[in-house]
Amino acid sequence: MTQHRRSDGIDLAARSRARRRALQAIYAWQISGNTIEHVIEEFRHEQDMEIADLGYFEGLLRGVEKNCADLDAALAPFLDRDVAQVDPIERAVLRLAAYELRHRLDVPYRVVLNEAIEVAKRFGAEHGHTYVNGVLDKAAKEWRAAESRASTRG
Repeated sequence: MTQHRRSDGIDLAARSRARRRALQAIYAWQISGNTIEHVIEEFRHEQDMEIADLGYFEGLLRGVEKNCADLDAALAPFLDRDVAQVDPIERAVLRLAAYELRHRLDVPYRVVLNEAIEVAKRFGAEHGHTYVNGVLDKAAKEWRAAESRASTRG
């Protein structure tokens, strides 16, 4: 298996696994009403967490929890319904991606969008990924305007 690392040593595959597990954990947090610390503890002991970037996973969860109201408010202009009415999986994907877009500026916006679409395809409703893509594409153009403009210039 080929290791994909950035020049700064970040293991991209471990980050992808961390995002997939974070999506599942955020979904569990939304549904269960448990504290984020409880959810982290539950997930920390699962076998495949050994190959995920555990620090990144925990940072995503704590960041989404801490900023949840702000993330929901920031997403609202791009949604066609109240955030509470969005399917729970798609809501978790949107919150996770919104957190990365707004608070993890070290992660290129295209990576955030691609990863969000992939996890929505894997775990969401049949066409949920198209909804996620539409919302996040509009959000990224506003929140990461300079980065978005630079990438379209090529």
